Amino acid sequence: MAMTDRQLIDELKSGVYKPVYLLTGEENYYIDIVSDYFENHVVDPSVRDFDQTVVYGRDVDMATVVSTVKRYPMMSPVHLVIVKEAQDIPVGQWDRLAAYLAQPSPQGVLVLCYRHKKLDKRTAVYKAIAAAGVVYESPKIYDNQVPAWIVREVAAHGYTISDKAAAMLAAYLGTDLGKIANELSKLYPLLPQHAAISEQLIEDQIGISKDYNVFELQKAIGRRDPVMCNRIVNHFAENPKKNPIQMVLPLLYGYFIKVMIYHQLENKSDAPKALGCAPSFVRDYDEAARNYPLGKLATCIGYLYEADLRSKGVRNSGNVTDGELLKELIFKVIH
Repeated sequence: MAMTDRQLIDELKSGVYKPVYLLTGEENYYIDIVSDYFENHVVDPSVRDFDQTVVYGRDVDMATVVSTVKRYPMMSPVHLVIVKEAQDIPVGQWDRLAAYLAQPSPQGVLVLCYRHKKLDKRTAVYKAIAAAGVVYESPKIYDNQVPAWIVREVAAHGYTISDKAAAMLAAYLGTDLGKIANELSKLYPLLPQHAAISEQLIEDQIGISKDYNVFELQKAIGRRDPVMCNRIVNHFAENPKKNPIQMVLPLLYGYFIKVMIYHQLENKSDAPKALGCAPSFVRDYDEAARNYPLGKLATCIGYLYEADLRSKGVRNSGNVTDGELLKELIFKVIH
């Protein structure tokens, strides 16, 4: 079973280290968490100048990395070498690492932060790393997984968050887990332990309106509620920097795709997992599916495509503002 970042850190806390750690994958957030633990906890701060080396892949070759990790520690039990952006080291040099790992230094700890992608498992060096040390893979997180991730992240810090508040954050902050974690960190000091992060707190501290946001717009579209849709779209038009059309359109596209998925589920009880939503939101998708047959949904996606092209100037929109484009789009969708 794949190891989580917390499981790996718990293992490191024992003080027993492997010769090499490969931190790899498309989700940089977890790579940074584990790398930061190595950098801040393995070597005592008083001796880091002697026994800890941090380099970047673009500035170093693999021969230098291997030579550095072989260096005997002066004042610490281990000599720690962290290579950030290790994917920038040319692939042709990695054979040197494979040769070193056949008989690695017992006092050397090498941490390779191989971000944005994965090292090819078929290569000799990957197999050598897996045999001699630890490969930690940080998988990419998808849009529909973010709200649940937020709930887990908040719980890990000793707080709770409502499903709606998590959905609001996910809608506006996307899949950048580092950015989400940073915004959440601003909220924790404002609350007593075990308290709930509310929509009002998010509005006050992060600036996402609890009443006029994309999440509420999706619900209003699903109900085919023209009054609420107009209120929200007018708010967006008055606050274009906080609600840019190029952020709103992809979120509406994802919403219509989820309604399509719901339409085609044979067992509707599978909806939370299929849609990546809390069970409490399933009724909203059920209502939207009743209001929007598959043919209408396909037409709505066509409207989104047209609005996207016009907002980017690919198709002439004259002097129409983004706010006016959005108003026109929503009118077409709900009628």
